[in-house]
Amino acid sequence: MAFSPILGVESYVPSDTPPPYYDPGSHPDVAQGDIDVFNFALNLEYLEAELFLWASFGYGLDEIAPELPGGGPSPVGVEKAQLDNFTRDVVAQLGIQEVGHLRAIRATVTDAAISRPPLNLSVEVWAKIFDSAFGQDLNPPFNPYVNSLNFLLASYAIPYVGLTGYVGANPNLVGRTSKRLIAGLLGVEAGQDAIIRSLLYEKKDEKVTPYSYTVGDFTNALSKLRNRLDKASGIDDLGLTVHAPQTAAPGVHGSILSADTRWVAYSRTPEQILSIVYGTGNASKPGGFYPKGGNGDIARYYLN
Repeated sequence: MAFSPILGVESYVPSDTPPPYYDPGSHPDVAQGDIDVFNFALNLEYLEAELFLWASFGYGLDEIAPELPGGGPSPVGVEKAQLDNFTRDVVAQLGIQEVGHLRAIRATVTDAAISRPPLNLSVEVWAKIFDSAFGQDLNPPFNPYVNSLNFLLASYAIPYVGLTGYVGANPNLVGRTSKRLIAGLLGVEAGQDAIIRSLLYEKKDEKVTPYSYTVGDFTNALSKLRNRLDKASGIDDLGLTVHAPQTAAPGVHGSILSADTRWVAYSRTPEQILSIVYGTGNASKPGGFYPKGGNGDIARYYLN
């Protein structure tokens, strides 16, 4: 501490000596366990990148960044969405952000990085997800690529899952570089989820043509589906309409963000995440977006 003539009080002067709680030599920058965590995350980052890039540009990683898939197969069933100009601009930015995430993670784990897993983003897979959410077959089957609103509803299903995964992974990381990276990834994933939720929140009372359900109904159904699939002991997902009394306040009837009763982000384990993105409620039973399961030691542990 030193006296500041301007403030008239002692002020902090930076020191070359690191604080006692930080020993840069005590842990490796990226431990083996950290690599496993990041490789698990790559499974979801590949999914998000391909969905957003294809929807906005009509092509994906193979054209935009062919070095990033690592030899993994091209996704099947994904399409260019019929988006209005504003939504296309937003989705394109989300896609480019995911390309950055892939580059950052792969640069951190270097040669240990997994390749892109087989991905199925077809209308049929999406239709099954939304049918499961509502507990009935929607007529016509839900198609995320047919208009901007449908695509935003489909997008609602993705970044939030990765967000909760990063929250859950953070305490398990060892290296300083790993912790810094996952904090940065989490910040952007949270921003993506907030953007998608905000755009949908403006329309939460509107009907989703040609169905009898509103936008709010769709988000609530998707959140309830994720709650069922991950078998959480309590609520760990909220749609745009607050139904949990402990999170509500007088005159407040919405949930523009999803968080617990303290408004702290929910956390999920790898097993819970796989149970959701496989659409099976079972981390050992691939399906949904990942017909052959995810890549990397963590995902393969559950398959074996």
